[in-house]
Amino acid sequence: MSGTQRQMKMVGFLQAQNCSIAPGSWRHPAAATDFTTPEYFQRLGRVMEDGKFHMAFFDDRLAMPDIFDNDYREAVANGVRVVKMDPMTIVTMIGAATGRLGLGVTYSTTYYEPFHVARLFGTLDLMTGGRAAWNVVTSLNNSEAANFGRTEHLAHDLRYERADEFMEVVLGLWDSWEDGALVIDKESGRFADPDKVHALHHQGKYFTARGPLPVPRSPQGHPVLIQAGQSGRGRQFAGRWGEVIFVVYPNLAAGQKQYGELKAAVAAAGRDPDEVNVCPACYVCVADSQSAAEEKREYIRALARPVDAVVLLSEALNFDFGSKDMDSEFTDEELKKLSWSGFRERVIALSGKPNPTVRDFVHFSGRGTIGEFPIFCGTPKAVADQMEEWFTARACDGFVLAATHSPGAFEDFARYVVPELQRRGLYHKDYAGATLRENLGLPRPAVGDWRKTQLRQAS
Repeated sequence: MSGTQRQMKMVGFLQAQNCSIAPGSWRHPAAATDFTTPEYFQRLGRVMEDGKFHMAFFDDRLAMPDIFDNDYREAVANGVRVVKMDPMTIVTMIGAATGRLGLGVTYSTTYYEPFHVARLFGTLDLMTGGRAAWNVVTSLNNSEAANFGRTEHLAHDLRYERADEFMEVVLGLWDSWEDGALVIDKESGRFADPDKVHALHHQGKYFTARGPLPVPRSPQGHPVLIQAGQSGRGRQFAGRWGEVIFVVYPNLAAGQKQYGELKAAVAAAGRDPDEVNVCPACYVCVADSQSAAEEKREYIRALARPVDAVVLLSEALNFDFGSKDMDSEFTDEELKKLSWSGFRERVIALSGKPNPTVRDFVHFSGRGTIGEFPIFCGTPKAVADQMEEWFTARACDGFVLAATHSPGAFEDFARYVVPELQRRGLYHKDYAGATLRENLGLPRPAVGDWRKTQLRQAS
């Protein structure tokens, strides 16, 4: 293998809950049920590290799904992602059981304070030896707002405006300590160099923060930044800040188009597109024969129930899907109210209708089923062929693997598909270093690098 051959980045998609992203996964006979224990998540972490995954990444919401029929009872009765433990505690447990696996956690810029997030992730980065990543989200719905004493969720563009300033404060706080600030000289009694520790004194539209952050700089500089903006204002935000961009593509052609647009947004923000990894979500159903893999896929598909889709659509779009008949069209006014604009636009594009119905949203989104993401299905060779096609066609820089069931989906991928991708030179055989940045091929940021990028872009 050529030392310069481009290789896939692989991320495991996790949730601190009773199921994978596919809510029916808990119904699978082989699904582990000890999800309230550290052993469950540490087992997943070790499986991913054995498979040389670059990172385990936790999605999150800050409320139980309760918008469908304005109640949580259907969601609870059917186990539709109703357990939502704090993922930060869980990645700390995984970090203690692994040595190289990156650890990404979702934290909202809408409901937390920059100082809290900067200290939390700065500490995680130190405690894991430089393996932390922060998935930056603006949150989605009024249920989350209600849990934080707000009456309603902020409007879409306002959330991103606030998030931009949030990022400036967090990065400014992460820059509080220069490299080499710690002296720890017991003989002289000098602990640290105060000339290398800096206050922030930020005063902006949304936040004030004095600093310094009382957390020294980590081996990787600061945590890797994950973002999921795919359209409009979200893509602009992702282009400015994201180092790993998590995306959802319905097919290869759409992926190639959006990949190009995201890389252009990164360049427009004054950053190097080659230093940003775009990774779409996918499922993998792999077996020794094509027919066995397809049988596995159809069995898993049948685990989904209709209630899964409408509960999750209501949660994601901040709209009660129980308030409309399945075949009634969304009016223009109703479409404007849907909080996730990229999701809405994807359904409109795939359905070919400017005003899709509830049934269209269920069908074309695939929400609540494994049809939500592309499914690579077949023998190890066939799955590797499909992934290689997306990768070499420049639709992605790697993948975010969602589990059809846990831990089996990750075990199957590590056992069957990883060796085939390694044989082709498309997947690393071992970790490049100790930090997540080293393993993703990202440069270690110096203090103030992000400000220099902003100044270049502004000029």
